[in-house]
Amino acid sequence: MLFMNEYEIENAVMRYSLQDDEPVLGPAAVTLRNLMDWTNRNSDGWAYWPKPCRAAKALQRLFPRRWDDERPTVEQYKAALRPIKAFRTRQGADFVIVEP
Repeated sequence: MLFMNEYEIENAVMRYSLQDDEPVLGPAAVTLRNLMDWTNRNSDGWAYWPKPCRAAKALQRLFPRRWDDERPTVEQYKAALRPIKAFRTRQGADFVIVEP
């Protein structure tokens, strides 16, 4: 299972959210951090509650592992948001999802 730890998520936010040429990865990074922050506030933490991480599995896979990897499309991002939105609804969570 893919799992981005807190450091990797914060690094993705710093790397992608301030770049105008990252219209998908910027919002994706901020959304993932918002989910992680909500999880940390409402459980034992991001590393210990598997449900939010499983909901964000497709979102985490969008982030390139190498610099030359292809960038995800808006459609891929929207598809990755579906399980996160379902998780947010089921849990009654109030974190912000950044739309593309």
